[in-house]
Amino acid sequence: MQKTAAAYSTLMILSLIFFIGCVSEKSEEKKGLKDFSSFPIGGAVEIRQVLQDTALEAIILENFTSITATSDMKMYAIAPEEGNYKWDRADSLVAFSQRNDLRLFGHTLVWHSGTPRWVFQKGTEDSLWLDDFLKTYIQDYVGRYKGKVAAWDVVNEGFDTQGGEYRKTLWYNKLGKEYIANAFRYAHEADPEADLFYNDFNLERDTAKLNGVLKMIEELKADDVPITGLGVQMHLRMDIPDSLIRESVRKMAATGLKIHFSELDIIFNTHDDTRGGGEQLYSSVTPKMLEQQAQKYEMVAKIYKEEVPVSQQFGITFWDFTDRDTWINPFFDLKDWPTIYDEKLEPKPAYFGFRKGLSE
Repeated sequence: MQKTAAAYSTLMILSLIFFIGCVSEKSEEKKGLKDFSSFPIGGAVEIRQVLQDTALEAIILENFTSITATSDMKMYAIAPEEGNYKWDRADSLVAFSQRNDLRLFGHTLVWHSGTPRWVFQKGTEDSLWLDDFLKTYIQDYVGRYKGKVAAWDVVNEGFDTQGGEYRKTLWYNKLGKEYIANAFRYAHEADPEADLFYNDFNLERDTAKLNGVLKMIEELKADDVPITGLGVQMHLRMDIPDSLIRESVRKMAATGLKIHFSELDIIFNTHDDTRGGGEQLYSSVTPKMLEQQAQKYEMVAKIYKEEVPVSQQFGITFWDFTDRDTWINPFFDLKDWPTIYDEKLEPKPAYFGFRKGLSE
């Protein structure tokens, strides 16, 4: 009788443990990435699409604490013609972020590819006008959203695609490299509380380019320019060594600035960084490839946690976080699978790999 009672008690305990485990597992499944992270997790969005796509909106609200506009806040969207600001999409982003308690990141104030044709034409003829426009535009824009936009990519991609030289854009050619320092000053005057970032790509794998950006940051800080953050886009390839990424991030963190992995995705194929410049190495994706991608996403989260001091962890943002919407395929003329959600908006192994990296 005692053996029977003991066996029954053991069975009850095991059943209870199994039940608790099942409840815990279901509870874990209901959590989003933000619930596993000690720093902000974000996604880049196009506000009109989000407002019309309940599945996409659900992914955002479940997983993210921050959002960035893919295109809605670029200069060509805000100032499409002279004397006429268009605030409707940016206003919608602000309203959406406030309604859902999401941090809004402003992208971007100055970007060569985001410059409207009319600004390029008029600025080419008159550098004095261009400098005055830069100040007026930034202060009108940042001032309008003072206290509502937490941070800005003040200057985006100011360096050449490769190497450590400044990109020879309209802004550089007409105003010199000082346009970068001035843009930061103008933004700070308009909103002294906003974090101000310099943002660029390939910094994790092009040592010469990273060193050029780090030298610029040293010069800006020496001149008391109000730069508070460095954004590294992190458009990664599977073949970039983890050791190189880690060492690059360590150098970035040594600046003392807040570090933002600002546009994260990871591709299988390759490209030459130009529109249409994709090289299709893989025509289809296999379970093994997806698992390897998951491991890469896990490592990215770990590197961020381990190499960026807590006080400098501004967060990690995914750029077009579904394979359905990724910018990679149309821009590079590729078929790739670079994000954490598949074309049906289901989480991929990459999602769970990244989550593992956050939680360990």
